[in-house]
Amino acid sequence: MLRFTLKRLFSLALSLIAASVVIFFGIEIIPGDAARLMLGINATQDAVDALRVQLGLDQSMVARYFDWASGLLRGDFGTSYTYRVPVAEMMQGRVWVSLPLALYALLLSTLIAFPIGIIAAARRGSWADWLVMGGTQLGVAIPNFWFAMIMVQILALKYQFFTAGGFPGWEDPALALKALTLPAFALALPQASILARVMRSSLLDTLSEDFMRTARAKGRSRRGALVNHALRNAMIPVLTIIGLQFSFLIAGAIIIERIFFLPGLGSMIFTAIRQRDLIVVESAVMLLVFAVIIVTFLVDITYALVDPRLRRRR
Repeated sequence: MLRFTLKRLFSLALSLIAASVVIFFGIEIIPGDAARLMLGINATQDAVDALRVQLGLDQSMVARYFDWASGLLRGDFGTSYTYRVPVAEMMQGRVWVSLPLALYALLLSTLIAFPIGIIAAARRGSWADWLVMGGTQLGVAIPNFWFAMIMVQILALKYQFFTAGGFPGWEDPALALKALTLPAFALALPQASILARVMRSSLLDTLSEDFMRTARAKGRSRRGALVNHALRNAMIPVLTIIGLQFSFLIAGAIIIERIFFLPGLGSMIFTAIRQRDLIVVESAVMLLVFAVIIVTFLVDITYALVDPRLRRRR
């Protein structure tokens, strides 16, 4: 297990290095000059050149990459071109919007997917199974931003059960959770549909195993065999999907945050792109990639602990 973990750590380090190169150079080659955009089209070339020196944009792209990457290793995400404040300070408050939103959406997705996935597997071929499969197919097909706008129109504007946007802060946790409920549902819908289908498929594979027939032959009821034997063995691929979904929810909430005017990392990245504040975009995207890689690593290690066959195969 130690050898397997060290190999995964080495792979994680290579992934982070590759991601940093792709993120930095992929963003830096975007046409446009941040200094010119900040000063306006009427600024003189001397003023633009002076600002470029002040921001460090006069250096070569390779030199700026190594400065940025070495700063990340020290915990220094750089300084915003636009606001002239450390990027870490800008991200600090916004993480506590994006992270709870992702956790809330993952909780809702799990609470929705598990019951309907179990029902569909237990009643395979029945009207309940067809209804669940049709509903999950629809959930996968519907874009979450469209579903978010429908919920805002009905639940926020028409019936006023929830607020249409904004975030009041965590001084009042009840109001904060209420503000995150609609965006969390919008994010959870497609993920719950995918998770329910995986749960059903995994359970059906487990129900056809020999040990399930043995359990039934020993007198176990269908429900008892499903809960005590099949469900436990079917959880391994389901837990893997949950870990991957959490990674997606952390990194994939930019549009939802814009729809609901949430001050999260997604909104900050969107604003920084519009202002061409490239250091903010690079550092925030790198933070999201780091979170995704760490979650994937933890899921992989947990999977290997649960199933030793995976360790031996790798």
